[in-house]
Amino acid sequence: MLLPLLRSHPLLHLHHAARLSPPSAPRLLLRRAARSPLPPLRARANQPTRMAASSGSNANSPAPSPPPPVAHKSKIRFCPSCGSPTKMAIPDGDEKMRAICSSCGRVHYENPKMVVGCLVEHDNKVLLCRRKIEPAYGLWTLPAGYLEVGESTAEGAARETLEEACADVEIISPFAQLDIPLIGQVAVDFK
Repeated sequence: MLLPLLRSHPLLHLHHAARLSPPSAPRLLLRRAARSPLPPLRARANQPTRMAASSGSNANSPAPSPPPPVAHKSKIRFCPSCGSPTKMAIPDGDEKMRAICSSCGRVHYENPKMVVGCLVEHDNKVLLCRRKIEPAYGLWTLPAGYLEVGESTAEGAARETLEEACADVEIISPFAQLDIPLIGQVAVDFK
């Protein structure tokens, strides 16, 4: 999921995948190598493409406008409270289309999923995991997963790293936050 955005990062290459001891080993510290500072990551989502005017075109023509936003289609087809079908409408006092129960009138909101993970550096190598499920089956990624109810983002990142890579880590600080509205996710990674 995060690999396309991180692929060009100097510490994230396939030959840097660290082999770590089982969870009973001493705790790993997530930190940067002092001799090679990490460049900032920049998300590429929601940035309109700018096109330069070619020599043969009209230089005074306006830049092309970004594509219109994609209309969101709700995944909530039935009311979780009463089981009746939902319909898409704009509730009073709101400005967005929402799934509204056709029977009880309850408004159902869809919120983004929170994905948490860690950038683990150990012996000047970065820990990567190979995905065993879709999407992106077989590709390399940071150890990460969905945040559970009742845990902080740092606790969730440490838990996911233990589950995904059997690495018991100590969170040092936040590393990156990536907003991915196209798929309704927010990713928070720690180092």
